[in-house]
Formats: sequence, structure tokens, C-alpha cells
Amino acid sequence: MQELLKIFIGILGLILGFPICSYLAKKTKEELKSGKKWFKLIIISGLIVGIAGLIFGNDVLLFTGFFMAIVVSRSLRK
Repeated sequence: MQELLKIFIGILGLILGFPICSYLAKKTKEELKSGKKWFKLIIISGLIVGIAGLIFGNDVLLFTGFFMAIVVSRSLRK
């Protein structure tokens, strides 16, 4: 039961990434233009960290990596 609660809280945190990235994209338009290659590097590293967390069974790594990838990738789309 406790594992299920941790997974639910993690998924809720990932879902909260969508409104957070919209807010960040509005506030930092000038940084998004100049740092596009760095943001792509952050997306790739976030996905690698998320997959590593999945492989090693570490929930913190899993959700942190995917949260980073979601926030940065959605910010680049705006």
C-alpha cells in the first residue's frame, strides 16, 4: 500500500510539471531562445536519469529525471 501511495504521489508530481512549464515558458522567453542547445541536453540527461531510476528501482531518480524532461521539453514547445 505504501509503494502504491509513493507511485501515486510521483505521478501527481509529473502531472504538475505541465502547468509549471507553461508558467516558466512565459516568464523566461529570452533564455529559451539563447539556450536552446542546453535545454536539449537537459532533456536528454533527464530521460537518461529517469530510465536509470526505472532500471535500478529508485523512485526518486525515476520521477526526478522524468519531471526534468517534461518541464524542459514543454517549455521549449511554447
